[in-house]
Amino acid sequence: MRLEDLFLETLKDIFFAERQILKGLPKLAKAAADPKLREAFMHHREETEGQVDRLRQVFEVLGKRAQGKTCEAINGLLEEGEELLELAPQPSPVRDAGLIATAQAIEHYEIARYGALVAWAKALGNDQIARLLQETLEEEKKTNTLLTQMSATINRTALAA
Repeated sequence: MRLEDLFLETLKDIFFAERQILKGLPKLAKAAADPKLREAFMHHREETEGQVDRLRQVFEVLGKRAQGKTCEAINGLLEEGEELLELAPQPSPVRDAGLIATAQAIEHYEIARYGALVAWAKALGNDQIARLLQETLEEEKKTNTLLTQMSATINRTALAA
């Protein structure tokens, strides 16, 4: 396997993951009790639409068809979110704390994937692709920081509940 092959396989993985996340974010938003958390999930959904578009651009630059391959990691993380909703079926600060933890697990996965893809794009000498992926990486980091900030308040509320 060459680095180009690893790059393409990982690109397909994150393309699948982002499309699954697009489907999952409205469900997280609907499940959130805190209106600011709900708004954050829907804002990130809009960002994710742009991220999927950027991935399509990357495939285009590579001269490849935009296609995903099943990402068991993202499927597992989304399944954990489903389990949380079964354990905490009613909206509450505790459930919101769990939703943030689930969302951050997903963000951390994305940050790891995009970080590797940016590094590989640079190593392969493709600055255009590196810039596109770096833009998404920065959005994912910003979302993770926002979730961390929100968790401070929500965790205190959950503790008092």
